[in-house]
Amino acid sequence: MQDYASQIHRCFRCGYCKFPSDYSSFNCPSYRRFRFDSYSTGGRLWLVHAWLRGEIEWSEHLAEILYTCTTCKNCVEQCPMKFAPDIVEWIVGARSDMVEKGRIPQRVARFFEAVHGYGNPLKRLRSQRAAWADGAREYAPGDEYLLYIGCLGSYDENGQKMAGALVDVLNASGVSFGILAEEEECCGNEIYMLGEMGLFQSLVEQNVGRFRDLGVRQVITLCPHGYNTMKNHYPASGGDFQVYHYTQVLDDLIKKTGVKLSSAAARVTYHDPCFLGRYNNIYEQPRRILQGVPGIELVEMERNRKDAFCCGGGSGNFITDLLAGGEDSPARTRVREAHETGADILAVACPGCLTMLTDAVKAENLDDKLVVKDMSQILSAALPAR
Repeated sequence: MQDYASQIHRCFRCGYCKFPSDYSSFNCPSYRRFRFDSYSTGGRLWLVHAWLRGEIEWSEHLAEILYTCTTCKNCVEQCPMKFAPDIVEWIVGARSDMVEKGRIPQRVARFFEAVHGYGNPLKRLRSQRAAWADGAREYAPGDEYLLYIGCLGSYDENGQKMAGALVDVLNASGVSFGILAEEEECCGNEIYMLGEMGLFQSLVEQNVGRFRDLGVRQVITLCPHGYNTMKNHYPASGGDFQVYHYTQVLDDLIKKTGVKLSSAAARVTYHDPCFLGRYNNIYEQPRRILQGVPGIELVEMERNRKDAFCCGGGSGNFITDLLAGGEDSPARTRVREAHETGADILAVACPGCLTMLTDAVKAENLDDKLVVKDMSQILSAALPAR
């Protein structure tokens, strides 16, 4: 935290961080939800600065304000100042300081305890981690790819369906891959974003060591969160393998193999996951996949690509649920925006987004008008009958 303490005062709360690039709406999920400046990036940084200077005391409410940030990175995209790339790290640094002092919200503490004790934030048994995995075999030396599923893909009902669909597509494409099954460990992305650096480093070392022992050279991740941390954080700890999000691999496979896809007449809009788009600049591959399915009409939501509105699940909020409540929740706001396009399908490429937005569709009573599907599910349904 001390690396950033001397810089935070440079934010003077101009307010750009609240908006997309055209200023059409509020684009900071926590500010959009609560409508108090404390929940915007600028307000949050000023509170952190005051806390560091001893001008305000720590409180549970202060900690909750800090942890309602989904680290979606909209503020980084919109901030006009030179320090913009550091903003998320300032937030993470402040959280890390609170972790070290033992001053974090109870929901966040339970998140850490679950990952430490169970290897996943959902408190599911490790022996159940591959219960979904019909059709997938365990990784063996010589396989081209390790398919890393992640916690939501392994345990969440929606994520399991997504994982199964991806396995079907990879098998149909002749890709050589395997999974870790019960030996898979949490990737640690949310642990990092929530500021528990000791636990994060432990997870990184376990994963890097296991991958190295197995001779893994290339990893495909189901989840953008796992992709982000393995690509951007693991190399510092010896993770010298190549990492791909599955949409990158499928986009390449479709171009190379010219696989014939059956028609799937539908109007589809695509939601950009924060850790795929703003963090790693992967915007076009998922759209090319959709446009390659005969019969699909791709329509864009008003906020898309770097201006996409976060589903609200980032930084562990899919478990901690600090942004929950009413029609102003980010996920419900986002599905209303998707419905306004006239789309039949809201396509996603992240198990967290899949669950958040599926629940939001139900809350908005749009079940008969809009269905949320992962890219792998859409592509699996379009594969020729085997």
